[in-house]
Amino acid sequence: MTTGVEAQPYVQSARFVTIKLCATMTGLTPAAVEKRIERGLWVENREWRRGRDGRIWIDTKGIEAWVLETE
Repeated sequence: MTTGVEAQPYVQSARFVTIKLCATMTGLTPAAVEKRIERGLWVENREWRRGRDGRIWIDTKGIEAWVLETE
């Protein structure tokens, strides 16, 4: 017998996410994320990394630090 209530999946946040998931998490578009990389606002090995397969992975801790930076 079921109660009609479905169990919700537990999702743990990850340090490294795809461009698409980063966009969803931040409210940016994937194109906006890519532009930050292309323009050098987000630096490789600081805000993002390239995997062995060539795919770009966004470092959520790096992005958090970038947001908190002050000049």
